[in-house]
Amino acid sequence: MLFPTIDFAIFFAVVYTVQWLLNPYAGPWKAFMVAASYFFYAWWNPRFVVLLAAATVISAVGGHLVHTFEGRNKRIAMWCSVSLLLGLLGWFKYVGFLTVNIDNVCHAIGLGNPLPLIQVTLPIGISFFTFMAISYVVDIYRGNLRPARGIDVAVYLSFFPHLIAGPIVRGTELIPQIRKMRNPSDVHYVEAFWLIAAGLAKKVVLSSYLSSAIVDPVFADPRQHSAIEVLFAIWGYAVQIYADFSGYTDIAIGIALLMGFRFPVNFRRPYSAVSLQDFWRRWHITLSNWLRDYLYIPLGGNRGSDAKVYRNIMITMILGGLWHGAAWTFVIWGAYHGIGQVIGHRRREFRIARGLAAEPTGTWRVAWARFVTFQVVCLGWLFFRATSLGGVWEMLSRLVGGWGPSPLVTPVVILAVAAGIASQYLPDRWLARILDFFGDLRPVFQGGILGGVLLAITTLGPAGVAPFIYFRF
Repeated sequence: MLFPTIDFAIFFAVVYTVQWLLNPYAGPWKAFMVAASYFFYAWWNPRFVVLLAAATVISAVGGHLVHTFEGRNKRIAMWCSVSLLLGLLGWFKYVGFLTVNIDNVCHAIGLGNPLPLIQVTLPIGISFFTFMAISYVVDIYRGNLRPARGIDVAVYLSFFPHLIAGPIVRGTELIPQIRKMRNPSDVHYVEAFWLIAAGLAKKVVLSSYLSSAIVDPVFADPRQHSAIEVLFAIWGYAVQIYADFSGYTDIAIGIALLMGFRFPVNFRRPYSAVSLQDFWRRWHITLSNWLRDYLYIPLGGNRGSDAKVYRNIMITMILGGLWHGAAWTFVIWGAYHGIGQVIGHRRREFRIARGLAAEPTGTWRVAWARFVTFQVVCLGWLFFRATSLGGVWEMLSRLVGGWGPSPLVTPVVILAVAAGIASQYLPDRWLARILDFFGDLRPVFQGGILGGVLLAITTLGPAGVAPFIYFRF
């Protein structure tokens, strides 16, 4: 992982203590938080602290110029700032992908090697803090946010809970919280501890178990596995990536809460969706909203002819797929979801024209829509998880004709997959009651329960836990 568990615990304990001691003193608190967050980021690779600082300077200066200028100059300042930020992201994330594909095309038509192949190390978290920096500049341009002091921008972009894998917090959401003094007695400790414990359980127990028990072995060599094993590996990966990413988000939100900050919700039971559009309203919500507000709507959104709407959907989803990684599998994954959304958009228009509800109603119709949507999403995860299109084809081929014994599909694997899916249907009021019950307990009992939960997570989890999946984006 980015930070060894014990080292991170020590780091957080120190940061948590010092930041509350400095809370009454805004300047020292902000300077300390930037230094601590940069130290956190430098633990992975000290060189790329310069990249984080560069993104901060570009967005801070760009935001100030955008606010200062008027008319055409204002627009130029905005586009220059966004272009510089996208340039940093493009160089580190896509230049290698671009040169490899140019080289392949040139070889195919007999031109040899016109360009040197460029391999660039991908800085961890660059996709997240770049999108946050872009939203900061654009929100100032739109008049939704006033430019912040440079130190506030530095805290906003580098704040360590969201720095590595989100959520993508906007300036309008976080900067007002940075500007004001926080009240230690108003911290939602019960909710924070619940989120951290739930996130650890998702990642360390559920995600890691499914990864090692069935997902990694089957995806590594599908030809050695039966159709049933392939099916459960696909379902298992759907549960794994949800438990992994939502687990990280829960931990990040919980840590931020302990420090007096509230991040936006990033997941809302995505596998209970009744359509792909509904899925993207529930999955990685901060990215979905970002793509909607800063790409889809500026392209024209739902305005104009059907052809223009479908074009806007496809561009948004393909670029959303490419945001996840520089590979054709991610491009196809984005296009796959784009086509699905276009079909869904057409279907909703057809239903409305017939005087029906846009989404299915009735218990059985909703249940069927949820089942079909989940299978469609799982099919898309094949492109997301596979390292090549050949790997996708092998998985699909075995899914159709790979009959035989299925030793990997154990009762525990079935239970883990079923539990991951069933958790999407737990009513919110159950969680609220649990939190109320836990919050009413005396501190000694709360500590005992948390200790027991952590012991269970440690006992059930594997000896070594893989990094969070979204660390590589």
